[in-house]
Amino acid sequence: MNDLTPAELGASPDDADILARLRRRLAADAAGADLLDVAYTTVDTPVGPLLLAATPRGLVRVAYASEDHDQVLTTLGERLSPRILRAPARLDPVARELDEYFAGRRRTFDVPLDLGLSHGFRQLVQRHLPEIGYGETRSYGQVAALVGNPRAVRAVGTACATNPLPVVVPCHRVLRADGSLGGYIGGADAKTALLRLEAAA
Repeated sequence: MNDLTPAELGASPDDADILARLRRRLAADAAGADLLDVAYTTVDTPVGPLLLAATPRGLVRVAYASEDHDQVLTTLGERLSPRILRAPARLDPVARELDEYFAGRRRTFDVPLDLGLSHGFRQLVQRHLPEIGYGETRSYGQVAALVGNPRAVRAVGTACATNPLPVVVPCHRVLRADGSLGGYIGGADAKTALLRLEAAA
């Protein structure tokens, strides 16, 4: 699942171009034959490289490098489908919206989402997280009240910690009651960077 770079393959620049064209053709042929269940790519961002994965229903996974991209792809293969292929063109709209977000030109994401990796209360919380506006924060308790279960503070924390779509579904906007960061799947530095980006806009 982890494609080798042309340099790792010992390919010349001409070979690299051929390999890139072959990958694009393979992705297009697989999609055309309805053989591509999960498309993925990686993009560079100010919070490090992010793995993006999508099903035909929408963006299903955003993963930080600290989560181990190879392991994330293995898990997607086990939970969703083994028919996974690097297909950057399928993720171009997501990559573009992330670029706009990190440049301070986008406050909400419009790409379709596939929340199928979460269930029950966790998915309910994750569906409500985009209601926390850009540049705003809420406590875990406030989010519990928002979803109609004020006592489920700890469960809200778990839903945020297991959010399969960080950045796009803004769990980074949820803090502890005392205003401290709390946990974050991408780490404290990434959470701080996202909050500072939004506060600066």
